[in-house]
Amino acid sequence: MSFFKAVKNVIIGQAKDPQDKHVFQHLSLIAVLAWVGLGADGLSSSCYGPEEAFLALHGHPYLGIFVAILTALTVFVVSASYSQIIELFPSGGGGYLVASKLINPTVGMVSGCALLIDYVLTIAISIVSGMAALFSFFPADWQVYLVPCSLVGVFLLMLMNMRGVKETVVPLTPVFMIFVLTHIFVIVYALLTHVGQVPQMMHAGLGDVRAVTADVGWFGLLFLILRAYSLGAGTFTGIEAVSNGLPILREPRVVTGKKTMQYMAVSLAVTVAGLMIAYLLFNVQHVEGKTLNAVLLENMTVSWGPWGHVFLLVTLVSEAMLLFVAAQAGFLDGPRVLSNMAIDRWAPTRFSSLSDRLVTQNGVILMGSAALLTVFLTKGSLHLLVVLYSINVFITFCLSQAGMVRHWWDVRRGDRQWLKKLGVNGIGFIMTAFILITMVALKFNEGGWVTLLITAALVVVAIMIRAHYRHTLHLLKRLNILVETVASTIGQNSGVPGKLDRNAQTAVILVNGFNGLGLHTLMGVIRSFGIGFKNFVFLQVGVVDAGNFKGVEAVEALQASVRKDLEKYVEFMHSHGYYAEAVSCFGTDVVEEVEKVSDTLMKRLPGVVYFGGQLVFPRENIATRWLHNYTVFAIQRRLYHKGRSFVILPIRVDR
Repeated sequence: MSFFKAVKNVIIGQAKDPQDKHVFQHLSLIAVLAWVGLGADGLSSSCYGPEEAFLALHGHPYLGIFVAILTALTVFVVSASYSQIIELFPSGGGGYLVASKLINPTVGMVSGCALLIDYVLTIAISIVSGMAALFSFFPADWQVYLVPCSLVGVFLLMLMNMRGVKETVVPLTPVFMIFVLTHIFVIVYALLTHVGQVPQMMHAGLGDVRAVTADVGWFGLLFLILRAYSLGAGTFTGIEAVSNGLPILREPRVVTGKKTMQYMAVSLAVTVAGLMIAYLLFNVQHVEGKTLNAVLLENMTVSWGPWGHVFLLVTLVSEAMLLFVAAQAGFLDGPRVLSNMAIDRWAPTRFSSLSDRLVTQNGVILMGSAALLTVFLTKGSLHLLVVLYSINVFITFCLSQAGMVRHWWDVRRGDRQWLKKLGVNGIGFIMTAFILITMVALKFNEGGWVTLLITAALVVVAIMIRAHYRHTLHLLKRLNILVETVASTIGQNSGVPGKLDRNAQTAVILVNGFNGLGLHTLMGVIRSFGIGFKNFVFLQVGVVDAGNFKGVEAVEALQASVRKDLEKYVEFMHSHGYYAEAVSCFGTDVVEEVEKVSDTLMKRLPGVVYFGGQLVFPRENIATRWLHNYTVFAIQRRLYHKGRSFVILPIRVDR
């Protein structure tokens, strides 16, 4: 084992076998763990969402009762609408897949780009907010270390996610549970100790209503409430995470996903509405340098003595730590959205690859790197990050709800409950569209235009990438003409298959399906070396990536497809009197799998020469090098180090 691999195994962990039928059970999350990994983003918003809404009421705090009710109702409506998305798309994909399938692929791409930016900002703002909360316990001159510590925090979380989902979520579960328990206690304590004040609070709420309507009328009252409701919209970010993360949930995934969504909706609605009511019961006022939650806890525990200080510290630290857990949603769902876009060729195909830990490692690295850059460029400014945050997720919300509304209308003749389901998604669309319009209007001049500009730039890049892959597919059509010709001859020729001659040279041809590239490579070997080879071995690595790593059945289907393609090559060579056999293997890294097979073949067939075809484009540039893996060159280097012959045959594709 090399030194690099030994270090990698210590930091990231040893490789997992994608063909192990128990690996899905080991990697998947039950509902409670999914609530931790995917629900922390939404629940952590209770650290800042209710505060933003409460402070926006401008001297009429008791209107917060209506904002709390409206916010809780929105949480349940959006959650119910996403539960319907989970039922309709049990393989996951969330807003990207919904918009792609139910509206059109381009709209889905826009939704996916918006989500990617949102998840990068989720990581950045969660880490910076958590660090800011921790640094509030330290002297003011320590603030200079906040950005460096935030960068370290992002990097460490990125490393943890490269180990795997479950390995990251399990250690964070105690922090999540402490937050839930302490905040439930705060809300229940506030209600029980002030139960007699509830009628007075309701009376004060009506008083605020009369005062505002007397000054600015009913429309002014409605505007004030809806403005506060919209400014607290950060509360709703993270609700979509479960539908995006379905592939990592325990079977049956739909049941687990809906249960996770219920946990998330109830915990978020109760926490947000409960905290806003608690602000009123304890007469919480804004204090410079402190969050409203901190002021609430200080007012609540002032008479508790030493135990009050302990509870205050534990609760505030749990809030800070939960923000770190919330960053996990960006690392779980961001790479998954990116991998889905890569499968559909909106992003480089390398982002659909899995590491030997069965993690979309390239996506994790990209999301982490983008978050590091965001923290660095914004200098850890929470104000700027909050302005940039939460706009994009509502773009995805709106597109998802619009797609679902369209779907229920299209199937209205075949679904008896279509009207009810359309109503849920329709109300969700109206709510999220209102919030999106309000957020853009309020935050645009404050810096929200930056988020929209970056998202638009990412959309343009995605369109260019898709155009390149489409052009490449067009070029490959010439090669695939040979497939039809060869396929029509299979089984018609009555040649006698040759016998294995161990003393003769053997051509091992790397293929990737029964396609034009593989056949042109085979013809190139025969054309260039004539009758020099008597034995032919067709080697294909079935690559397990994010597109097919969705359960035991998907991996078995991949295995069957690979073996079927290889048999066509073998049958074709047999019909022409050659000896041929098929060798297949399956894994996440083509280079490593080929190396393992080469060790086995050398023991059995000493005169082996390896062949691989490489497409030669009319113009080689940065785009072709970045968008295509050029795996054959990596295989050649690896086998050269072992002293084995590897010939790369150029397969030219013209316009």
